[in-house]
Amino acid sequence: MRDLKFHPCGNYRESYREELTVFETDFGRLWMALGLAVLFGVVPWTTSPYMLYVINTIGIMAIAAIGLNILIGSTGLISLGHGAFFGVGAYAAGVLASSWNVPIYLAVPAAGIITALTGMIFGIPSGRLKGLYLAIATLAGQFIIEYVLVHWEDVTQGTMGITLPDPSILGVSLRGDRPFFFVIFIVLAAMTWMAVNIMRTRFGRAFVAIRDNDRAAEGMGIPVFPYKLLSFGISSFYAGIAGAIWAFYMISITAEPFTMMMSVEFIAMVIIGGLGSISGSILGAVFITMLNETLRWVTDILMNAGGLAGLELTLAPLRELAFGLAIVLFILFEPKGLAEIWRVVRSSFRLWPFSY
Repeated sequence: MRDLKFHPCGNYRESYREELTVFETDFGRLWMALGLAVLFGVVPWTTSPYMLYVINTIGIMAIAAIGLNILIGSTGLISLGHGAFFGVGAYAAGVLASSWNVPIYLAVPAAGIITALTGMIFGIPSGRLKGLYLAIATLAGQFIIEYVLVHWEDVTQGTMGITLPDPSILGVSLRGDRPFFFVIFIVLAAMTWMAVNIMRTRFGRAFVAIRDNDRAAEGMGIPVFPYKLLSFGISSFYAGIAGAIWAFYMISITAEPFTMMMSVEFIAMVIIGGLGSISGSILGAVFITMLNETLRWVTDILMNAGGLAGLELTLAPLRELAFGLAIVLFILFEPKGLAEIWRVVRSSFRLWPFSY
């Protein structure tokens, strides 16, 4: 029987397999089990409908942010079109569900695959372009996809949008915040597990090698361009899964949300959460979603306050200002993001009382 390990007293690893474990000790596994028990056993039953909606939004955005972090943080490729890929997943699921009556458990992975193929097409310029030039290419992809979603009326219904049928699994209706909570966070847990394990494989190590020095990676025998396309495909797959779940959750979708601003939000999640950190992607999604809700609450208060009539146009750019300010402040004062702050806090608890 294996001995349980609850507190690391040093590095006594004897193989690379031990180096690649997800949890260093059983203490981490215990806290993960407790966290999942609280998440699924307490949160959906004790939270108000509004907060449950916000939590569901965080879960959906976290799925997409994890995919973008694999591309930007782990592979070092910049994408300004993640919001458009999110929209491709939403519309793919909407068309499959409304026109072909495909159930949610088949429409969501199919939408992810369709989005992955789309992302790999727009990732082809990564074979010759880097840095700012690649960012401009993906920005062009954002605008192209936006145009297609609005003007390909035979498929997307144009500005009218698509209304999806009520989702159900094995006859159980998923209409409402609470049933969808379980769908969203089961998918988030599965996608997080998949991302962690991707980064532990030779594919993840190849992504990191390309990020650090693509010429050195090519010299070591890594086929750089296929791996870059694979990274684009994985990132877009995550965006497509998130977009498909969002479409079923919202029931009715139009092309309005999938703009450049959504892509900026995803980039903010990755930067603020921590580049190259899976857990940082989730923390970034929590931060940006809560920032959105806070700004919406503050704006409503200011708009309804006496003596502030006529300031609507002045308050409109408040969200963009807050996002830009948050990104700049994190880059200046904590470039490793919220994941690094959490690591420091966790280490302080682990070393207490000797950390002071």
